[in-house]
Amino acid sequence: MLVKGKVFFVGAGPGDPELITLKGKKLLESADVIVYAGSLLNPEILKFSKQGAKLYDSAVMSLDEIIKTMVDAAKEGKTVVRLHDGDPSFYGAIKEQMDHLKKEGVEYEVVPGVSSLQAAAASLKRELTLPGVSQTVIITRPEGRTPVTEAENLAELAKHKATMAIFLGIPAIDTVVEKLRLGGYSEDTPVTVVYKASWREEKIVKGTLSDIAEKVRKAGIKSTALILVGEVLNPKSYGYSKLYDAGFTHSFRKGQKDV
Repeated sequence: MLVKGKVFFVGAGPGDPELITLKGKKLLESADVIVYAGSLLNPEILKFSKQGAKLYDSAVMSLDEIIKTMVDAAKEGKTVVRLHDGDPSFYGAIKEQMDHLKKEGVEYEVVPGVSSLQAAAASLKRELTLPGVSQTVIITRPEGRTPVTEAENLAELAKHKATMAIFLGIPAIDTVVEKLRLGGYSEDTPVTVVYKASWREEKIVKGTLSDIAEKVRKAGIKSTALILVGEVLNPKSYGYSKLYDAGFTHSFRKGQKDV
C-alpha cells in the first residue's frame, strides 16, 4: 500500500522511458509532488505523472529549496517522488537530502533504477566481466569541482587494469586519457564513449586510448556521456564461465564427471 506523507527517491533509468522499473512507474503515476532532475532526465519520463501532480525542476533549485518543497508536501500528507536520472546511488547527491529529511522527521525510501552503465553495456552488447580478461568493474569519475582522494586518482585506479566506467569525464577527456596512460593502460587499449545511452539521440564512439579524445571532439560530444575502458570491449580471447560448464558441479547441477 502506498504510504502518504513520504518521500520516494526514484531512479528513473538511463533515458528510455520504458527502462524505469515497474515500482518507479507506479510511484510516478500516484505521486502528488514530483521533484525531478530536469537537466539530466529525459522529459518523456514525466508522461507517467498523474494529472494535477505538481512538478518541480531541481535544476533551478538550491538544496534548501528542494528540501523545503519535499518536507512541506510530505507533512501535508502528500506522496512525494524525488526523481533522479539513472540510479540515485551513483553520483546522485541523495545522502545530504536524506539526512535533512531525517532531521525533519520525514519518512523516505529509495527505489533503484537502471544506470547508464548498464544501458551502455546493453547498447554495446558487451559483458563487462569476462573470465580471463577482467572480473572487476571500477566505477569512478575524474576530479573536478568535487575532489577525489589521491588513492582514487585515475592513474592509481588504472594500475588495476580492470574494466573502468568513468562518469562525468567528457569535459576533461584529454586529462582522463593522460591519467589512464600514466596508470599503465597501453595505447591500443579499447575505449568506448556512449552518449545518452538508451536515448533516441544516443551516440557510440569507439576507439583506443590513442585516438578516443579526438574522435569524441569530432563527434561533438561535450557532456552526458560515459567512458568505458578495458579489454572486455574488444577481447582477443576469454574464458568460458564455469557456471554452464558440463564438467562443473554446483548446488543445482552435478557435472558430467561426477555422475
